[in-house]
Amino acid sequence: MVTLLLAYAVVAVAVPWALGRYRRVMACAAAVLPAATAAWAATRAGGDDLTAELVWAADLGLVLDFRLDALSIVMLLLVGGVGAVALCYAGWYFEGSERLMTGTLVAFAGAMTGLVLADNLLVLYVFWELTTLSSFILIGTTRPERAEDRRAATQALLMTTAFGLVMLAGFVVLGQAAGTYRISALLVDPPGGAAAEAGLVMVLLGAFAKSAQMPLHAWLPAAMVAPTPVSAYLHAAAMVKAGVYLVARLTPAFADTGLWRPAVIGVGLVSLLAGGVIALRQDDLKALLAYGTVSQLGFLMVLLGSGTRTAALAGTALLLAHGLFKAPLFLAAGVVEHEAGTRRAGELSGMGRRLPVTAIAATAAVASMIGLPPFLGFVAKEAAVKAFAHGGLDAVVLAGVVAGAALTTAYGLRFLHAAFAGGGGGARAADPWGMAVPVAVPAAAGFALGFLSGPVQTMVAPYANTLGGDPGYKLALWHGLGLPIALSALAVAAGAGLFLLAGRSYPAKPVRWPVPDGQRGYNGVVRAVLVGAHAVTKRLQAGSLPVYLGVIGTTVLVVPGSALIAGMTDKRSPDVADYVLHGWDDPVQTVLGLIVIVCGLAAMLARRRLSAALLMAGVGYAIGGLFVAQGAPDLALTHLVVETLLLITLVLVLRRLPERFPPRRRKLSGRVATSLISVGLGAFIATFLVVAALSRRSTPTGPGYAELAAEEGADNVVNMILVEARALDTLGEITVVAVASMGVIGLVLSGRRRIPRPSGEEPAGGEAAGEPGGGRGWLATSGRPALGGAPMVPAAAAARLLGPAILVFSVYLLVAGHNRPGGGFVAGLVAAMAYVLRYLPGGRRELAAAMPVRPGVLLGGGLGLAAATGVAGWTFGGMADGAFLKNEVLHAELPVIGDVKIPTSLFFDVGVYLLVLGLVLTILTTLGASLDEDALEEDVPDENDTAEGARP
Repeated sequence: MVTLLLAYAVVAVAVPWALGRYRRVMACAAAVLPAATAAWAATRAGGDDLTAELVWAADLGLVLDFRLDALSIVMLLLVGGVGAVALCYAGWYFEGSERLMTGTLVAFAGAMTGLVLADNLLVLYVFWELTTLSSFILIGTTRPERAEDRRAATQALLMTTAFGLVMLAGFVVLGQAAGTYRISALLVDPPGGAAAEAGLVMVLLGAFAKSAQMPLHAWLPAAMVAPTPVSAYLHAAAMVKAGVYLVARLTPAFADTGLWRPAVIGVGLVSLLAGGVIALRQDDLKALLAYGTVSQLGFLMVLLGSGTRTAALAGTALLLAHGLFKAPLFLAAGVVEHEAGTRRAGELSGMGRRLPVTAIAATAAVASMIGLPPFLGFVAKEAAVKAFAHGGLDAVVLAGVVAGAALTTAYGLRFLHAAFAGGGGGARAADPWGMAVPVAVPAAAGFALGFLSGPVQTMVAPYANTLGGDPGYKLALWHGLGLPIALSALAVAAGAGLFLLAGRSYPAKPVRWPVPDGQRGYNGVVRAVLVGAHAVTKRLQAGSLPVYLGVIGTTVLVVPGSALIAGMTDKRSPDVADYVLHGWDDPVQTVLGLIVIVCGLAAMLARRRLSAALLMAGVGYAIGGLFVAQGAPDLALTHLVVETLLLITLVLVLRRLPERFPPRRRKLSGRVATSLISVGLGAFIATFLVVAALSRRSTPTGPGYAELAAEEGADNVVNMILVEARALDTLGEITVVAVASMGVIGLVLSGRRRIPRPSGEEPAGGEAAGEPGGGRGWLATSGRPALGGAPMVPAAAAARLLGPAILVFSVYLLVAGHNRPGGGFVAGLVAAMAYVLRYLPGGRRELAAAMPVRPGVLLGGGLGLAAATGVAGWTFGGMADGAFLKNEVLHAELPVIGDVKIPTSLFFDVGVYLLVLGLVLTILTTLGASLDEDALEEDVPDENDTAEGARP
């Protein structure tokens, strides 16, 4: 199962990249993996549960658990089967290649696969949010120039993410109450009590929002601006089923909880009826289907949340049938819009004659949705009626189900009449086969499965049998005459009559009663949040960095500081009277400590920004020296290189600030408060470190890592931890670095406009900082060296000479990191220093000439190499014991050199090396170059400048 999820990640990137020019071939190739997933799930139907786990950090309880059971199989059939159909359809629907769309659809399929296979609440949440992110991309990036699309994408993101966070809180409460986050264990021994019930309420809110239950449904109709393949897949067959799936997953454990049935069945019935009424009034084909989806999802909530075996049989059958009739209906609406140029009912006529195959397939899908024999929808509806035909309170639910079925019939007929009725439209009968076939396949599957109710029963029975109720009922196409068939016929007849009375006018006739509109509620909430945020920000955001730091520092002193004092005065606290504190272990520490203190005080008193930056760097270098004195060469080396790069970055930023700090205008009370907070923070940190060191009770972990390093044949314990013992954590960290680099690019370059120089004009050599005519800042100028105005020929020559030597040294650190101080991270930073030296005397042109490739290639290549190395470790035996990166030593016989040993972890380190180098180059090429352009913009006179104000 883990391999399957990794395959989705690879296909989502590789197929669009390799076949992007050929959109139809690309789409069909991308559909192979979802289709294979559905086929694999079908082969597991009726078999034993399949489990897998991936150990991340066993000591911390971080284990990724996966489980395939009957409910997961039904969902995988939908996710894989409908996903394959939607991808093939997309190849003919889109005009361009749509690489992003295809790759994101595959990534979404992988996220849904992980969601339904997850056997851990926290793992399920991760995949839950990945589906939300995929939906946001698919809705908002197809036509980003349209404000309506952006609003719909944002609304879907806000609604599902906000309530997803509420659901996460519920997961934490349930997990803590149960003592486990494993779903299978939680179902066997569910927690009880007030805390568990509160957690269930939060989980249900997340499920209701994800499955568009009223009143949290407004995002789904708004999302209909998405392309038709997206609507058919995400918003009809897959993503919106996540909430229903979660309810179905937890029902066996919590159906008997006092609040479960009233909440789930009540919300489901309201959504079933209100969604059907609103759907019957829609003029837009996709909006009609969207509200119909809200209604059907409410029906599924009622069935899968009721907690009885028969209802569970009906719910799982309807879960499968819904994807097989609603997806082709959305796809059919897309065909109509593609051919007619509109999907408004009042503007369509004769499309049934023009698109006969699509019309027949859509009619079959509506027949299954209505519940006509012999479709699978009929089998599911018969079971649903049977589940509530017991009198009592079930009679109320049964009445709601029958009324909902009548509304389903009415809006189903309205869809067919709106899309395909009429005698106009010409005599051409030529369906676009690339889109008509994907419409026909799931509709035909819904027809065929009606005759195969036995295999469907075998597939879903293991899940239904976990619930109580009639053990003898089975899904079947015909149960004989009785109440279910009578009520089904009544619902169809009533729905047909309702359609004849109110479903044939476009637009729908106005009504006297108010129609519930979730969009108004959403807009009102968003408006209120923005107004409140503006009011709070206006009062609390003073625009002063010292004020913000003072608030943070005061909070630290009040909260953890009070806890520290309370812990020190507690009688149970360790007795530290016998401990003797030393001022130093080595006299050099005293010298370095004095340097830190002197540089810190001098930086506080400095009036020039550059002087303060250099003094702060002195503090950093002295701390690096303390690391050396304490015997931490790896940490010291990394710290010193980082300190150097930070100093350079700070100096680059200082070019856009005044040379001197502004005069101090704070009152004496402000200075006293600042001093007290600063002294208090210093005392708190020093005391905390001393108390933490003296309070240790557990055995140090260092010796254990040293033993592990000896087993791996590594002398550098730090590098062994980062690259071998915790490679998965390191991969996550460098992924964050890559994302941060993209954030740097976005923040620095957003909203910028390039000011070109007049044709043929080059910067004059004498326009240095402070020279007449220069008009520049006090450090650097655009088009010149980064830290000087005049050409720095000796410095540039020295940089070109030192650069190769620094790069060779970085390679040495990279290779030697397994046994000596070094590693990919520090080696990448050292390599970046070579390019920084080229940039400082020569500017961005010199940097561009020195860079072998663009920084993005290094970032992506490094991240890909690190991930591929870890995955290779899984592939060659590491997955069995949960190791992300399984280190092996490769031997090679080279002439003269002899036997060369290369650990496979070196390739992971090379990925880190490339990524870190790409990060620094990204900062140089964006931050530095953008600051240069800012200086250039200041020198370009505005066309509207007056003769008096413009420079000659």
